[in-house]
Amino acid sequence: MAIGERLKEERSRLGFSQTDFGALAGVGKTTQINYEKGNGSPSADYLAAIAEKGVDVLYVVTGTRAAVTADGLSSEESEVLNHYRSMPDSDRAAIRRMSSALAESAGRYVINSDQ
Repeated sequence: MAIGERLKEERSRLGFSQTDFGALAGVGKTTQINYEKGNGSPSADYLAAIAEKGVDVLYVVTGTRAAVTADGLSSEESEVLNHYRSMPDSDRAAIRRMSSALAESAGRYVINSDQ
């Protein structure tokens, strides 16, 4: 898989349109399309901008996933966090309640399994 394909994969994973993704990286839709088609190479400034939005730039450039992102999260944790951030407040509240209940339940299981 080439850089352009991996770039498109990361953009899709984060839920951005080509227009929005290009804008956050400082390029237009046509430039974004060209990068994804393999026509041209993204600049360091472009890569730095998309890294700030959760893109695994190591993966885009080399094809190897980073074990941990710059903010200390695994790529899976980063993906969950990005989904959470894109939700409306009411859904975020539901996710917090659910995760608290699951964590509490897991804690009881661990305690009970030691007995």
